Amino acid sequence: MDEDTLRIGTAGWSYPSGAGTWNGIFYPAVRKSTRVEGRLRKFDELAYYAEHFDTVEVNSSFYHPPTPQTTQKWVERTPSGFEFSMKLFQKFTHPAMFEQRKGAREAATAADVDQFRAALDPLRTHGRLGALLAQFPPSFKAEEASVDYLQWLLRAFAEYRVAVELRHRSWSDAIASTLTLLNEHQAAWVQIDEPKFRFSIAQNYLPNITGFYYLRLHGRNATQWWTHEHAEDRYNYLYSDRELDPFVDIAGAVKSLVKKMYLYTNNHFSGKAVANAIMLKQRLGQPITGDYPEDFGEHYPGVRDIIRIHRPESETGIKTDTKADAEVPVPARTLF
Repeated sequence: MDEDTLRIGTAGWSYPSGAGTWNGIFYPAVRKSTRVEGRLRKFDELAYYAEHFDTVEVNSSFYHPPTPQTTQKWVERTPSGFEFSMKLFQKFTHPAMFEQRKGAREAATAADVDQFRAALDPLRTHGRLGALLAQFPPSFKAEEASVDYLQWLLRAFAEYRVAVELRHRSWSDAIASTLTLLNEHQAAWVQIDEPKFRFSIAQNYLPNITGFYYLRLHGRNATQWWTHEHAEDRYNYLYSDRELDPFVDIAGAVKSLVKKMYLYTNNHFSGKAVANAIMLKQRLGQPITGDYPEDFGEHYPGVRDIIRIHRPESETGIKTDTKADAEVPVPARTLF
């Protein structure tokens, strides 16, 4: 498969705390600074991640839009050709969550659109912008007000690739009108894999437009999907080779139908998204790049034979200026 047609990565790159941290699993337990051009530079998670994957889905933008200065630094810390897909700010898709956090309900405005567009400018200018992800909660139903709002949102971001994640079955029950709406704006209907419930949307994994395709694997941890002690527990799931079979077939079929395909693993707990992304890359004929810590191979012996293990003396780092320019997840990640 053409590597430029298919991009495989994970949802987020920085999980520094909690039981499901990536530290000591995907990221080395010991992080050494290195001297580059006479300057001592600290270990950089994003630069390290970009040695292994050519795209990432930015989730921190859901909680607060990054500044243009931050996204410019992302460009500088990653190689040419690396792409960032950006999740829209929660004010656009989860107004109830935004109200709970801010203490007041505020409708998304043109000013909010301008602020988010400004954050995208450095990525777009340098050819690093993948797609915008508009992820709506399961409570977002195919009602007149919702349709009108979605129309407004798609018009507001008309010049970008927009992928729309709808979860409530009312959208698939009204599949003809949903497709008409999305196709009119050349927006991709996000295909998702997650535990299925009575109100879950029905999907056939076919692309609705030829411009691009967007697939997200959330894991199948049904027992902890709604009831869990910590939000990260929901994503504590590792796909088996057999469970990945359909997605390998889907990617193989879709490649001849679209110009670009993005596939992101969101089962991030303890780096399981990384393991599954590696498995998908290997099965789809993509190179497995970068070195991995010994601990990663011990956690996921199923990929040990297809990754390159590095030793502590070969660990490297690249400059990171501030904590503010990292992809920092909010502990209470949620789908609502």
